Amino acid sequence: MAEQRDDGKPGSEPGTDIEPKAGGQPAPQLDEEQLRQFQQFQQFQDYLKFTEAQNQGIVPSQPAQPVAQPYGQPPAPPGPPPGELVKAPRPRAPRWLRRLGGKVVAWLIAILLIAIAGTIVYRQIFPSDTGKTSEQIASEGGGTYKTNKILTSASPFEAVRSVYDGIAQHGAGQKSMVDLVCGKFEESTQQQFAIDVNAKDCRDAVERLHSEVKTGGINDYAESISKRSGWPPGDVVVVKSCDFTITGGPALGDFTVSKVQNSQWLITGHAPGPKTCPPPAPSTTPS
Repeated sequence: MAEQRDDGKPGSEPGTDIEPKAGGQPAPQLDEEQLRQFQQFQQFQDYLKFTEAQNQGIVPSQPAQPVAQPYGQPPAPPGPPPGELVKAPRPRAPRWLRRLGGKVVAWLIAILLIAIAGTIVYRQIFPSDTGKTSEQIASEGGGTYKTNKILTSASPFEAVRSVYDGIAQHGAGQKSMVDLVCGKFEESTQQQFAIDVNAKDCRDAVERLHSEVKTGGINDYAESISKRSGWPPGDVVVVKSCDFTITGGPALGDFTVSKVQNSQWLITGHAPGPKTCPPPAPSTTPS
């Protein structure tokens, strides 16, 4: 006897009901083998769609496949709806390449830090004199005449002789003697010297005076001031140009030379004098 269904109609065992087709004809009932083959056919169709989408550059999510869950375990979380497009995973660089890139970046940062630190240390030890006057260079601490012998003037007469020599040997480009000549003067004395020889500054004075040196008298003019010993005792000596025989160019007046650190001599004063000196009187000063 057929069991009575809840709707009052006779029925068969669960899962064997067959819905009637249109026109009152019942749909054919599928056994387990036919149902399995039908499901495989559907999976094959989904696989063909997935492969075609990959060839077109679109990666759809794979359709969810029915997976039988063991008895007593919760079902697996549902995947994306069938046919939904998902982004293709971005290809990652190989691990060895990522490690190599990290080491290269670390080395570059280390080299940059070492270069910066080296530059700072170098500037502390060797400060730049660019844009400084000779007085600033001469009055500063480390790296100047206060700690190092850079004036190379071991006597007051040698300091003045260097001025004559620099003006005589001055030339354009690398032969410029402006720094050498002006470096023998204190800063305020540089400008005073320029005024006394009718120049606007020390550089202009060197160039103007060089133009007055006779072509054939460069060597004589450079050696106009001779080295003398036995100068008056003390740390300040006045060297007068007209106490010497000045040939080949103009006389440069009177120089006040002061003793500074490391037994060096710096020109700290100047006074104008005649461009042409009278013949010197016989001197008893030992030479």
